[in-house]
Amino acid sequence: MTSYDTLLVLARLILPVELLDCFDIVEIENDAKILTIHLDEQNLPPLSPTVHSLESKGFLPAVYIRDFPIRDRKVTLCVRRRKWLDKETGSIICNTFELTAQGTRHSKEFASFLKGLLGEIPDYGPLS
Repeated sequence: MTSYDTLLVLARLILPVELLDCFDIVEIENDAKILTIHLDEQNLPPLSPTVHSLESKGFLPAVYIRDFPIRDRKVTLCVRRRKWLDKETGSIICNTFELTAQGTRHSKEFASFLKGLLGEIPDYGPLS
């Protein structure tokens, strides 16, 4: 097992389950209070029977998602999804991922944990 494979195993234990199937870690910012993990969607076009010839057109604006704290640091996932141009229709399409709990900026697992612990998902404070 290479050192990359070892780190990938660790990342799969720490990050939301489906994230590393479709996204690559491109940068990690670590300061005293916040760990920010930047993830870019892999260069894989959407699978759809109605999609024709696609051309990658960069990324949509980043979305910031709160996840479980690690070692007394808040964790923020900075996720960028790709956008694709359908050359036949001229429309922009992108993959859809359900990475956050509905109505929140928290990962599904973290939101579920907070709701079980606190009975609600806080909007402010150390766990927000």
